[in-house]
Amino acid sequence: MSKCSKGVFILVCAVVPLHLANAQEMKMTAPVIGTVSVPAKGADTDPIYQSAGTKHMAELLRAAFAGTDWKLDPNKPGERVRYYTEILATKSLGLHDDTVVREQLAREMLYQGDNENAVRQLDEVRRRWQKANETMPGEAMPKDQLKELGQWLAIAYLRLGEQENCINMHGQSSCLFPLRAGAVHQMPRGAQGAVRELTALLAADPKDAQSQWLLNVAYMQLGRYPADVPPQWLIPEKLFASEAKLPEFPEVAASESLDILGRAGGAVVEDFDGDGLLDVMVTSSGPMDQMHLFHNNGDGTFRDVTRTAGLIGETGGLNLVVTDYNNDGHPDVLVLRGGWWGKQGNYPISLLRNNGNGTFDDVTEQADLLVYGPTQTAAWADFDGDGWLDLFVGYESKDGDRHRSLLFHNNHDGTFTEMGAASGLGDLGFVKGVAWGDYNNDGRPDLYISVMNGKNHLFRNDGPRDAKDGKQGWKFTDVTDAAGVALQNNSFATWFFDYDNDGWPDIFVAGYSLEASTDVGAFEMGLPVRAEKPKLYRNMHDGTFRDVTAETHLDRAILTMGANFGDLDNDGWLDIYLGTGDSTYQALLPNRMFRNDAGHEFQDVTTAGNFGHLQKGHSIAFADLHRSGFEDVFEEMGGAQPGDAFQSALYRNPGNTNHWITLKLVGTKSNRAAFGAKVDVAVKNPNGATRHIYRTVGFGSSFGGNPLEQHIGIGTANRISEVTVQWPASGIVDRVANVASDRQYTLLEGEGKLLPFAKQDSGE
Repeated sequence: MSKCSKGVFILVCAVVPLHLANAQEMKMTAPVIGTVSVPAKGADTDPIYQSAGTKHMAELLRAAFAGTDWKLDPNKPGERVRYYTEILATKSLGLHDDTVVREQLAREMLYQGDNENAVRQLDEVRRRWQKANETMPGEAMPKDQLKELGQWLAIAYLRLGEQENCINMHGQSSCLFPLRAGAVHQMPRGAQGAVRELTALLAADPKDAQSQWLLNVAYMQLGRYPADVPPQWLIPEKLFASEAKLPEFPEVAASESLDILGRAGGAVVEDFDGDGLLDVMVTSSGPMDQMHLFHNNGDGTFRDVTRTAGLIGETGGLNLVVTDYNNDGHPDVLVLRGGWWGKQGNYPISLLRNNGNGTFDDVTEQADLLVYGPTQTAAWADFDGDGWLDLFVGYESKDGDRHRSLLFHNNHDGTFTEMGAASGLGDLGFVKGVAWGDYNNDGRPDLYISVMNGKNHLFRNDGPRDAKDGKQGWKFTDVTDAAGVALQNNSFATWFFDYDNDGWPDIFVAGYSLEASTDVGAFEMGLPVRAEKPKLYRNMHDGTFRDVTAETHLDRAILTMGANFGDLDNDGWLDIYLGTGDSTYQALLPNRMFRNDAGHEFQDVTTAGNFGHLQKGHSIAFADLHRSGFEDVFEEMGGAQPGDAFQSALYRNPGNTNHWITLKLVGTKSNRAAFGAKVDVAVKNPNGATRHIYRTVGFGSSFGGNPLEQHIGIGTANRISEVTVQWPASGIVDRVANVASDRQYTLLEGEGKLLPFAKQDSGE
């Protein structure tokens, strides 16, 4: 788009969206602030329950949203649309100024979701320049601006097609790449317009990788790939082939009433009401977007119980984290807000206490957790081994907008005391992911920090600074360099997990950066890119890690946002699903599923399982939602902009003949939720050798929400030799021999026996 005009009425430079120029020179009145509501299917109509704490939090959230600068807030494109529309209606502009205003108006319309009018405004820019050239030969738009206009028109057409087809006529195959018959657009004008614009762009620049990638996508939307794609720009189908066999996981969110429309947000799968079935809680990051709780009906469907659960008024949230902070056996939830928005992201976190009767209360203030600032990442662990879960919250800190990350110690009475600064965990940079894990197997959880535009950190937990007075802070030693886990400059979601089943936790950390938007197309076509890729660090058992990303074939995903791990095929090896995308609309690249091949390498099975969703993938959960003995995959979808919403996805596991066990661990001396408990499941291989499969409760993605129960595939073994659980606070080791497979069990700390899985297994 055109560069900023010198006129003082121009708000936004096209180079950086939403960074407004000359704002101080303008005397503007902010328009009336609108709110956004996310619709839900089958919402209940029962009376609303709402605690005093929840009502107050709703007031705080509304006030925070009302107080942001509409000229700068990415959540308020509608106000800027009205501003630019008024300029066009009331001012007489020359061609160049008219172009700047009209192009910026089109951009804000796209962010708002008014794609059809965005196309009209961009077409009008082109028409005016063509007319000017006819009347004044030589008056032509510069080539670079003409190219940018074509790129934005192509994106506007693509988004119009997605809106009219994938969203408004949402089906089981919508936006699943490579697009098949069920995903072909019934209203083709968006894809047709995109093909026209992208073809022109490629004619002008045949090496334009981004346009080539999007052109192939647009032809798929029309049902004309590969036959009608010009040969010189065709991306061959073989590039999308799966590397291993996997049955298709049908996308069933719509039929199960889980296809909620929303923006980038969080998701947690957990049994919130103690009925033995896993429920789903979802947020959308729009500050006024209502969160939702879906009750599992046990018949393959879900019911929205948000009103009766006491959650009305809990809005926004880019991420959710499950916990049991008060050791009552009822899973609670932490809501994280404001991530990516800088000074416009000054929102509070929320702690939602599960009352055990189907309702939640917002207890943020009474827990002394009312803190404002931009964050999307936090993790719970009992870092001091006192049997109560503590909390680390990573904040986004940068020059001109400093925020300390915070470590909250659990006081055992429903409140917390902040001790981050005393423990050496202060300004850690622009934190995008945090994870606890005992990397050196010394019994204390250590902390890994993923940072954008900076160095990641691994902090070793060395115990209290003063052995006689734990209030003097806890000693965390930065061992990043010695451990060898800082090989990225831009990273995002992260976690500890034992990918090779050797009993030592490894580290995965996703990359997140683009040198140029053309990297998206180049990556998908197998061309070299400069974008940051993931890292997989293998634990070497001596305090160090080795980068095994390339040798395990995980160095092939970019722009990873939501991400998590689970066991797709019950073979006992943990697989990885990566949700992809960024805030730009041109970042249409398939989400990717990688199957763990016995700890040797990760195989891309995206197309085999039909996991390649083109929309933005955020919080991901692996969970046995249907109690079939196999983990399904739930994915919260949608982008950062108000106009980039999409329906959530649920991929149902078709199952196979492999066996499994599900363990729900209940701490009595350790924390009730068993965070940090280490599980060793020993089985006999067909050759008679013993195989060990390791899991740790509480290990999970920093941008995903797996349940706390441990679903463990055991492959072809139909019986388990021994289950061993090492408890974190007490040091107790429970061992149970000769365990039947394909069943759900509860284990209470110190009992030494497995009980049949039952409702309300809270240990009381």
